[in-house]
Amino acid sequence: MRTAYLDTLYDLAHKDSRVYALISDNGAIVYDKYRKDLADQYLNFGISEANMLGAAAGMASCGKIPYAYTIGAFLAYRAYEFIRNDICLQKQNVKIVGTGAGEVYSALGPTHHATEDLGGLQSLPNLTILCPASPMEVKKATVAAYHLEGPVYLRLGTNKEPEIYTDDYTFEVGKGVTVKEGDDVTLISFGSMVKDVLEAACLLSQDGIQARVINMHTMKPLDRELILQAIEETGKIITIEDHNIIGGLGSAVAGVIAESGRGVKFKRLGLKGFSNGYGTYEQVKNKNGIGLKQICDEVKTIVR
Repeated sequence: MRTAYLDTLYDLAHKDSRVYALISDNGAIVYDKYRKDLADQYLNFGISEANMLGAAAGMASCGKIPYAYTIGAFLAYRAYEFIRNDICLQKQNVKIVGTGAGEVYSALGPTHHATEDLGGLQSLPNLTILCPASPMEVKKATVAAYHLEGPVYLRLGTNKEPEIYTDDYTFEVGKGVTVKEGDDVTLISFGSMVKDVLEAACLLSQDGIQARVINMHTMKPLDRELILQAIEETGKIITIEDHNIIGGLGSAVAGVIAESGRGVKFKRLGLKGFSNGYGTYEQVKNKNGIGLKQICDEVKTIVR
């Protein structure tokens, strides 16, 4: 995902001198090509995330389009006040790019895990939140953020996510995508977890369970209509996320269900506290209850 983002940002900046790449040390090496060819549109603020976002807000007020990039946990937690007051409150045209979504930085532990970021950021007015699931979707989302006037949080994984779309894929902000049809249950996910959910749906089909899979790539604004359609047509909803179930996708979908007044079987599958353990991404997901087998087991429980 990171490479897809960097390539797209390079193209945007090459065509539009208003586009700037801002980093806080993280990612300095991977920006080599950008820095070499577009040095005047590149700023490294060092380990100073809040300062980077404050400067980004000032640049946006002068007509620039800054893409401020670093580890998502450092942006969402350490610099939250600057996102709120300098960027969202002022409706500044800043693109906040957090890498290492969820537990992707599995070996670095919970200090580097962005597993509560959406809980805080979803509540901020004026902020659009995009959580792409594949390299192609990252490219589309990065361009979509460029065309949006106002604050955007772009949430990226860095786990060599496989491609799930073809080149003709159309990305639309605020519109989720049904990536697999099914009538027995609807599985809603986003970001790096979508590939796991698709794999789980394929395994479940061998047991006669036809699961619909929705990629909710835009967390805000949420695609309420797609959720309501899934309620009507399948009657069973499970949200799967590499994020705390409080304040994440599960909470957002639960709000839609509650306000709809419709009866539905519903389950939130995600973290119930801080993430535990270290190791590969797969190992950490398994330890925290969101591994492939655990997804399948939860689906079987709600369906049967």
